[in-house]
Amino acid sequence: MNDKKGVPAALVTGSTAGIGAAIALCLAEEGYRVILSGRREEAAVTELMDRIRGASGRRDACLYIRGDIAEESTRVALKEAVEKNFSSLAVLVNNAGITTAGRKDILELEIDEMERVFRVNLTAPFMLTKELVPSLAASTERSYVINISSLSSYTVSVNRADYCVSKAAVSMMTALFAGRLAGMNIGVFEIRPGIIATDMTAPVREKYDAMIDGGLLPLARWGTPEDVAKAVAAIVNGAFPYSTGEIFNIDGGFHIRRL
Repeated sequence: MNDKKGVPAALVTGSTAGIGAAIALCLAEEGYRVILSGRREEAAVTELMDRIRGASGRRDACLYIRGDIAEESTRVALKEAVEKNFSSLAVLVNNAGITTAGRKDILELEIDEMERVFRVNLTAPFMLTKELVPSLAASTERSYVINISSLSSYTVSVNRADYCVSKAAVSMMTALFAGRLAGMNIGVFEIRPGIIATDMTAPVREKYDAMIDGGLLPLARWGTPEDVAKAVAAIVNGAFPYSTGEIFNIDGGFHIRRL
């Protein structure tokens, strides 16, 4: 799925830092033009955009659409940016995600907090995917939707109930779109990151350090955003041509049940 200059295009939500930024940079290195999306001022994204341009060797390697993905107006702006700048879309990475500030206990969670998390983590990627299907289907080659969920999709954290439930729903969303879009030559995949060093996990660094040192993970280290980005690269490079709806655990082996 190429723009008019023959360069494939990718859209990565929540791509101004952390996992999303690493994915955007990796896709640029793989030859994609990238649409970045996030809530930060554009001035705060300048360094990342320069890195993307340097990695791709193209001045037009990326553009930035600022806005809250939970708002319909932002999703409309992203759709319009794709249609204006590209003849089709090769890759959509639904990465943007939040959790309730303070990691509230399940019995203290307020409905407005839960609804906010669901709008960002579930409703936004669901609706954005649906709206971008025509652009994804416009390619003569296979296109991809990659949903970044979490080990929290199946792991109980009673102080992050909203996040856990939203990510569990993303797993079903992945399966639903995989089934519906397979006949349109669109592969849909889910990546479940584990304990990844990002701004979101920074407040609990000491907690996870202790758990990792105590044997929580077979691969006894923190994950990096680049670990997740490499999984995205493998998918979009066609490593799994006879798969869709597949789940990739990028978690240091956390998902393995051990005695």
